[in-house]
Amino acid sequence: MRPDLAPAIAALNRVLLGKEHQIRLALSCLVAGGHLLLEDLPGMGKTTLAEALARCCGLAFRRVHFTSDLLPADLTGIQVLDPTNGRFRFQPGPLFTQVLLADEINRASPRTQSALLEAMASGQVSVDGDTQPLPQPFVVIASQNGLDQSGTHPLPESQLDRFLMRLSLGFPDRAAEAAMLAGERAPLDSLDGLLSASQLLQAQAAAAAVPTNDALIAYVLDLLDASRQQRAEHPPLSPRAGLGLLAAARAWALLAGATFVTPAHVQAVFAAVAEHRLDAGRPDQRRGQLSATLLSQVDAVR
Repeated sequence: MRPDLAPAIAALNRVLLGKEHQIRLALSCLVAGGHLLLEDLPGMGKTTLAEALARCCGLAFRRVHFTSDLLPADLTGIQVLDPTNGRFRFQPGPLFTQVLLADEINRASPRTQSALLEAMASGQVSVDGDTQPLPQPFVVIASQNGLDQSGTHPLPESQLDRFLMRLSLGFPDRAAEAAMLAGERAPLDSLDGLLSASQLLQAQAAAAAVPTNDALIAYVLDLLDASRQQRAEHPPLSPRAGLGLLAAARAWALLAGATFVTPAHVQAVFAAVAEHRLDAGRPDQRRGQLSATLLSQVDAVR
């Protein structure tokens, strides 16, 4: 593991008790340069995780509550008239940050979703014909309500595909929850200053350089092919999903201190990367089953 990432993981584990696996996945998502979708019940720590990641990586953080009346301009910003010179100037919206928490993302209108999609896909926004670049790194961490709640609707598959990972925190175990009730959880401000934005960019570059080999690439291709042979049962994994899977596996390998990517690294991130694409954002009691089935069908030994 890189020396500058080990303290960050340890500190995050003191803020979110009993969630080490989810923390490693979430940090791998950031190191891979991807966006993160969090889906769980209220009060499970989704907002805490988002702010904790931003703080430990030294990134600017903004939170926007997505509602049905949220307009694209509420995210991107608008052109306003400057009375001092009579000219219009651009007033940036909350998208101009490094970590955006899109709270309850599946309550917003399709128009607002499209404005967010451009930012996620291209790292820029378009306002009145002008293109404005976003700060780098730029990460969207979105929370999503269950589709059984009123006022929600499923995200389009094209937008789901822009999220590198989907995570669910779940209930803490008894020991972790007892420690939380006893006040043993570290405050969020204990994460300040652990890393910087430049260090995160360096980690992203280091992860992208973790080597693979032909057998590993073939294993990823076999997983993609297996998903496409069962199109009647679930949507197939796209080429973007394959690129994301490899990037996430490289990031997981970096955090594990490995010098190259192995099938075990791919398997560790596969459910988080693939499941929301396979179930088209409509998880049910079989959560994780689709990705587990594909892993069981594809032989990693060559």
